[in-house]
Amino acid sequence: MIEISDTRNKYVLRLDGVRVGTCTYRDAGNRRVLIHTEIEPDYAGQGLATQLIEWALADIKGKGMHVVPQCPMVAHYLETHHQFDDIVDQ
Repeated sequence: MIEISDTRNKYVLRLDGVRVGTCTYRDAGNRRVLIHTEIEPDYAGQGLATQLIEWALADIKGKGMHVVPQCPMVAHYLETHHQFDDIVDQ
């Protein structure tokens, strides 16, 4: 079971209760700067980073904030998934 939560300036992804990934951020006013996304090596290649990024972006959009994609993984995701174009800020 996948569980994602927002705690202490990071989104945390857990799989069956085990922490397997994080996406760190900092807020700057109404902008959430996504800094780094990381999945534990044993869990790589399962699409978990994509799920974590999608959840983070949906959360940011739901809060009425904008996203600044400093993380290369997030920036790449946004280049090919345009449903979040309205919240992207540089």
